[in-house]
Amino acid sequence: MRHLLSAKDLDRAEAITVLDTAAAMAATQSRQVKKLPPLLGKTVVNLFFEDSTRTRISFEAAAKRLSADVINFAAKGSSLSKGESLKDTAQTLQAMGADAVIIRHSASGAPQRLATSGWIDAGVVNAGDGTHQHPTQALLDAFTIRRHLVGSGQDARATGQGLDGVRVAIVGDVLHSRVARSNVDLLHTLGAEVVLVAPPTLVPVGVETWPCTVSYDLDAVLTDLRPDAVMMLRIQHERMTAAGGGYFPSAMEYSRRYGLDARRLGALTDRAIVLHPGPMNRGLEISAAAADSERSVVLEQVTNGVAVRMAVLYLILAGSAEGIPA
Repeated sequence: MRHLLSAKDLDRAEAITVLDTAAAMAATQSRQVKKLPPLLGKTVVNLFFEDSTRTRISFEAAAKRLSADVINFAAKGSSLSKGESLKDTAQTLQAMGADAVIIRHSASGAPQRLATSGWIDAGVVNAGDGTHQHPTQALLDAFTIRRHLVGSGQDARATGQGLDGVRVAIVGDVLHSRVARSNVDLLHTLGAEVVLVAPPTLVPVGVETWPCTVSYDLDAVLTDLRPDAVMMLRIQHERMTAAGGGYFPSAMEYSRRYGLDARRLGALTDRAIVLHPGPMNRGLEISAAAADSERSVVLEQVTNGVAVRMAVLYLILAGSAEGIPA
């Protein structure tokens, strides 16, 4: 694996390889000494043009636990805020000897441009580009779902399997969500059945070409489809404000129709889990009761994100799933 730019880039075998490698990485993180030596001497750059806490720290932790050197390069307070182009920044990173660049950018397609431009000879990982893709989030979500619903449950070494037959409902602001797009692509590749649930104003044009179904009625989906996993999406106020707003009548109306509350939580099957990519708008798309319930795996997603990103960096920089330190 040279780059990871989109969940669409992964076929089923490649996706399972990443998940299996992440399982091996997760198994090492329960030890007293969590650090491994495979990327000793490698340099990983976190290049973030958008604000981030979870993703940036997760990639930093992943790289450091594999013994790589990490450079955090934020747009604010750097030459980027003075108007430096992506090309000039990339060439600067090339001169510094970067082996991998983790990029988050507000423009869809920026990671693809960086990877194919010839400006830099480094592996590129998309950490979120506009409303387009966020492949490592989809991988950590799939990893979390697989641990709970496939094989031997919580055993992280239940490897070699996809998500065949698993039903997943993705609920909320699909229009602005790169997480939704990436998850639809990856979950379909792994064999899951996916339904998107949102008001019509938050469903993107062309969604009929996606490998999923669409519903505007959350209660009907919970009753009829009986999903094994419910993924709640954050309402992205910042993107709505920039576009002029008006996507739903009020926060109260949205929460009443599409929020996961205690009543809807009680309608889930016994084995169903609740996911959220974070940060959560408590009281809007998800209630405190749902966010803090035993079904919620939100914090586990954060933990699994480190293992998944360790796997991605390992496969890009070491080139193979073979020889993972025992």
